[in-house]
Amino acid sequence: MKSAVFYGKHDLRVEEYAQPEVGPEDVLIQVKACGICGTDVHIYEGDKGAAEVTPPTILGHEFSGVVVKTGDKVTEYRAGDRVCIDPNCYCGACDACRNGEAHFCEHMIGYGTTVNGGFAEYCAVNYRQVYRLGENTTFEQGAMAEPVACCLHGLDMCEIRPGHQVVVIGGGMIGLLMVQLAKLAGAAKVALLEPVEGKREVGKKLGADICIDPVNEDVKAALAGSGMNWVQTVIECVGRPSTIEQAIEIAGKKAVVMMFGLTKPEETIGVKPFQIFQKELVLKASFINPYTQKRALDLIDSGRLDVSSMIYDVCGLDRLGDILSQPQLRAKGKYIISPEK
Repeated sequence: MKSAVFYGKHDLRVEEYAQPEVGPEDVLIQVKACGICGTDVHIYEGDKGAAEVTPPTILGHEFSGVVVKTGDKVTEYRAGDRVCIDPNCYCGACDACRNGEAHFCEHMIGYGTTVNGGFAEYCAVNYRQVYRLGENTTFEQGAMAEPVACCLHGLDMCEIRPGHQVVVIGGGMIGLLMVQLAKLAGAAKVALLEPVEGKREVGKKLGADICIDPVNEDVKAALAGSGMNWVQTVIECVGRPSTIEQAIEIAGKKAVVMMFGLTKPEETIGVKPFQIFQKELVLKASFINPYTQKRALDLIDSGRLDVSSMIYDVCGLDRLGDILSQPQLRAKGKYIISPEK
């Protein structure tokens, strides 16, 4: 099968690879759509993502497709089912799993990280990680279920209440999802900080009440001028020390600062403990997507969450290396890989 295989930092090769064997509890999926995630970029750059990657590995953990074969013990799915996957498979027996924090599983299997994933024509997955797509959900939308599930976990930790004021920093795919989810959670006002005009326009379309250019505008003055004088939640979706520090700076008293964007492992931020003390800030971070995949799919299928407006292009596997290596391409929006192209 045609596959994009990661061999090490900056070494991704599109080549023929053996089609996976189907174990008794596995489902073989013909991949129709696989999203390019920031984690894939970190791995391509030689950094650690959410899990260790041992090359050679087929990356890709945001994917959907059609079931073409099932293992002998699988009764829940059959050939022809339209599905997507939750890529993180927990052991159920380690201390983290037995204490109800399975996303910190000591023996986690990650499709597209620790084992082969969706940047290929086919992928074999344990049936427990498979979810049917709703009738209204396309394959491209189904590939967005995993990032939405991650956002839902982070949003749950923000504890947004009806009437809250929320600032989202970064208008990429994750930030645009967070804008919508904050509104669905009941936020009275949501501000989006994003330097790219086109992304601000999409943010406005998706429900942002205020869109601010943080490069050319005074952010604090713009927020105050819009009546956002007590920001209860700031969600940082960029993953840069400077924007995390900005999130702490603009947060209101007793606010939650959600550091959702993934930084490089060695990066640090400058924090003034007195500032955190003075405002009673709560700093949080969010790790993967424990048990939120079904909620994500239901939201997408309901039509209440737009996951299509931020998709810039659907490309073949041959474009994957260029997209991973060129930030100017990724700045245009979300890319989906279709192995059929």
